[in-house]
Amino acid sequence: MEMPVAGKDPSPPATKRPLAKLADDTAALYAIAQAAVEVELFTIPLYMSTMYSIQGTHQINSKWLSYYKGRQWPGMGTGVRAGAGTDAPNQKAFNIIFSVFIQEMLHLQIAANLATAIGASPCFTGNALQDDQHGWTCYGPTKTLIPHIVDLQHTENYKHVRVALEELNANQCDLFLAIEQPEDQFQGELAAFHAAHPQTYFPQVPFENWTPGMTSADLPLFGTIGHMYQCYAQYISIEYEDGETLWDKLYKPGTVQQDMFNSTVPGHAKAEFPHFATLFAKDDPNTIATFDKAIDMMAAITDQGEGNESAIKRYRRGAMLKAVQPDYREDRAALEADYPSYTNAGGHARSADAAARADYAAYDHYERFGQVKDMLADVTTWAHWHADPASTWTDAMLTNSEYDAAAAPDNIPTPAQVATALNNLKQGTDTLAMLSTVATGAVYGITSVLDQYWKDQDLGFPYPSMVGAGDRFSICWAVLGKSPDLSVGVPLPDQSTLYHACQGLSLDGDPQGSNGNACAALAVYHTCRGSNGCHAQGGCGFAQLDTGGGSCGHAVKAAPLPTAANLCGGPKPTPVPSFYSAPSDNKCKTFGGCAVPISASQLYPAAGTMTLYEFGAAPDHGAVSIKETLSFSLGDSVYDTAWEAYSKVMSARHQDPGAKPAPSDLRIALPPST
Repeated sequence: MEMPVAGKDPSPPATKRPLAKLADDTAALYAIAQAAVEVELFTIPLYMSTMYSIQGTHQINSKWLSYYKGRQWPGMGTGVRAGAGTDAPNQKAFNIIFSVFIQEMLHLQIAANLATAIGASPCFTGNALQDDQHGWTCYGPTKTLIPHIVDLQHTENYKHVRVALEELNANQCDLFLAIEQPEDQFQGELAAFHAAHPQTYFPQVPFENWTPGMTSADLPLFGTIGHMYQCYAQYISIEYEDGETLWDKLYKPGTVQQDMFNSTVPGHAKAEFPHFATLFAKDDPNTIATFDKAIDMMAAITDQGEGNESAIKRYRRGAMLKAVQPDYREDRAALEADYPSYTNAGGHARSADAAARADYAAYDHYERFGQVKDMLADVTTWAHWHADPASTWTDAMLTNSEYDAAAAPDNIPTPAQVATALNNLKQGTDTLAMLSTVATGAVYGITSVLDQYWKDQDLGFPYPSMVGAGDRFSICWAVLGKSPDLSVGVPLPDQSTLYHACQGLSLDGDPQGSNGNACAALAVYHTCRGSNGCHAQGGCGFAQLDTGGGSCGHAVKAAPLPTAANLCGGPKPTPVPSFYSAPSDNKCKTFGGCAVPISASQLYPAAGTMTLYEFGAAPDHGAVSIKETLSFSLGDSVYDTAWEAYSKVMSARHQDPGAKPAPSDLRIALPPST
């Protein structure tokens, strides 16, 4: 088989294809659609873990709030780089990887929207990347396969590369460059292997010997991500003997389409990518225009990644855009509006996320990772820091110049107590196993929701879960200097058990829980917004409306609430009469949303009143109001409020709740959710 030539069709779209081949072609297209989802999903834990390996701390500031003034929390975050200080390389490297990570989330969204538009149902928890316990099987010290794309052992210059979750090092830089390398360059990497094994890479469309029973597991390796999307574009371009294309036959208006980037809703007022569509509108007809929109979406992915969208765009059926070429970059003004940052005192500051993303928008992913590799010697990771036996956490690392111990809240751990907890966790014998389960569970809390997100138009994106997953990766690196091991899997919850959100809050059996003062079971150590995995566990730091249906994120179908809102960040200018779900006591999906376990530093951003519930027997644990409410105030401890709510429910049962336990090291070390 001849090696494809960059910039030319590897095989022209088929015309006058027999209708008898329609079922074969549909199955092949669905396989590519799922493969695209799997490829984009594969990059997200990989980039996230390496990003959080960079040493640093971050602030947690909110509009109008100052109760964390002067505090720093373990783990690097986005930031506006000021000058050339000693931490400038770390901040720049973090910002660059973050900018790619967010665009990979966009690519995953686009891949899923493309799939549903043609009638395919994207899966985010399948065996291509994970096992049956949701442990990730695609990463490890002996892994060399980029799923669906290439085995790096077949290349000339990447044979040494491990597909592993590691700190930011030379291996990770080379791995990221291999993932994002432009097709014309990577063809040279595979030239020798391809000459000896011409059937392994760069499949021609239509695929040979494809049958309707085949899936993404049966696909050949594409060689590059760009070639995968070229095959995708070619398949939807196939024209049959009746004059219709495969796109004409499969596209259906009104399928579930989701958007976290270009939706304009309260809290997300501007489209981040205003110059191209990231989904199909509900009323988009089945015309050439929708076909070309699909091509432009694929072009956006390849342009942002490897920097070459022209190979995809030539499949457009309408005229090429002449006067105004599509611009696949983020809009800085939109990012400033949608992702504001705040000072220690709660005032406005330059948007850190906007700086991280817009500063590098002109570069494709391959170029960005090249910049990171060039500065690698100047970057310090947590692995480097922990390699020195003298490295220990101190309170000075967890404060900045604005910290005033006398004015700090007295209902959260002090910086010295957090430092002690971090050092204690480092010495623990089972800390890595525990934090690995926490991280894997957090990711599963996202992917399990995504499985339903593209089936139910009204389901909200688990935005707090995504933030919480980052916190859990970050804390593992900060405590141990190691990545969480995502292969460990997630203990599956027992549906007959009424789990609890945190220490001693068990409403089922022993009032202190089966493990005394232990936190919730590892099966629910996660962030689970929207999954119904938090049933009876509570709203934690996010005080959700007791009427349900709210979210701390934003979604394309979101609408402003007429009288109240969920308390996800800063307080509201004017308190509104409403009832909220109590921590460890929410009724059902969208009535809560938790980060398990509850950080000992979590404080409420506003005042309100909570309704309290008793829960019935398995399997549904139906909620029944105990006809009592609980008020909370701005700055109240979330855990203390949870304990008070729990105690009231236990009293209604005529049971003794026992003594409130002291917070565990993990709860002290975990930063508050935002």
